[in-house]
Amino acid sequence: MLIHWIWLATRPHMNDRDRLAVLSHFGNPEDIYFADSELYAAVPDMTKQIAESLQEKDLHEAGDILRECVDLGIHICTFNDGAYPARLKNIADPPMVLYYVGHLPDLDGTPVIAAVGTRKASPYGLNVAKRIGGQLARCGAIVVSGMAEGIDGAAAAGALTAGGAVVGVLGCGVDRVYPACNRGLFADVERHGCLMSEFPPGTEPFKWNFPRRNRILSGLSNGVLVIEAPQRSGALITARQAADQGRDVFVVPGNVDVATCVGSNALMREGAIPVRNGWDVVSEYLNLYPDKIRTDKSFVQPAGFTGEEKPELKVAQNPKKPRKTAETDENTRKDGIDKQQTQPYYDIQETFEALPENQRKIAQLLLGGELLVDDVIAQSQMPTGEVLSQLTLMEIQGVVVRKPGKRVALK
Repeated sequence: MLIHWIWLATRPHMNDRDRLAVLSHFGNPEDIYFADSELYAAVPDMTKQIAESLQEKDLHEAGDILRECVDLGIHICTFNDGAYPARLKNIADPPMVLYYVGHLPDLDGTPVIAAVGTRKASPYGLNVAKRIGGQLARCGAIVVSGMAEGIDGAAAAGALTAGGAVVGVLGCGVDRVYPACNRGLFADVERHGCLMSEFPPGTEPFKWNFPRRNRILSGLSNGVLVIEAPQRSGALITARQAADQGRDVFVVPGNVDVATCVGSNALMREGAIPVRNGWDVVSEYLNLYPDKIRTDKSFVQPAGFTGEEKPELKVAQNPKKPRKTAETDENTRKDGIDKQQTQPYYDIQETFEALPENQRKIAQLLLGGELLVDDVIAQSQMPTGEVLSQLTLMEIQGVVVRKPGKRVALK
């Protein structure tokens, strides 16, 4: 019953790892609720404090929360529901209950990208966030947002403007609007996606809720895109949680002289994938979602970061081929024989020897052809962060090139 799920989710002195362990042992919250101290003692790593918390059987608080959800039209999705997002279910500390308003989009069958960044964004960052949010939506991705001022809100607004779905993950109850300046954005997200929280209705936006909230942002997503973040930023916490969860981390390079870009730029040294636009992000998942990703280059190849889209070259704009004459044909034949273009010669062995040891190891693996990044990690037997970092350096140096579907190859 829902009331038992809410009871489990609100047990004090337990974190989500504890709740998951107990749920895995008993199978459902009803059995947990009706168990006695002897059965609790059989749970691996059970502590006295957790056992005492579970022995408190009062359902009044859970009942009040359930009635409030009914009165306010708030939906409840439990860990065992079929609608519970599969990626979120597989993190180490998933929430037992999700409260939401609006409708849950297809989070399992669609590419999902969390767009995060600083609240105190520069005009550059805001423009890029809104534009890339729109591109992600037009490419077929769902945008996940923390709904904060600055980058989060701008990316969500861009996705909505492009007709996409947005999932807003809150650090308070879904009946609260925080920050108040985003009230209109909250209403739009509820209409075209959903507002979601692990916190019961009525929960205020306490500052300690937001680091906890961030694991859901990354847990729902295939990848996290950091658009602009200073050295100390919640966006960086989200990015590191994403890496811990095995998610991809993308970053938009920023001005090296601007303080709000220091943290996001530093992520590239840690292995984050630098991107220019929404297509750079979504194309990483072509193999996973071939029927959902739209590849129309007319809107995914922007003209720099100006916010203007570069139109596709029309067939009628193609230059006409010069008309051949006997004279030009003869000259072409002579040039073809006497002045053939030669390709530059590369000494592969010399190139390999110039690489650092870990890069040389990666390059050796790629000699046989392109590989999935995951395969490079597995075959190299190096830490994931080290492989991602070295691949980024090798891409900057022109040694490797990234390809759609999270593949890499020697350039």
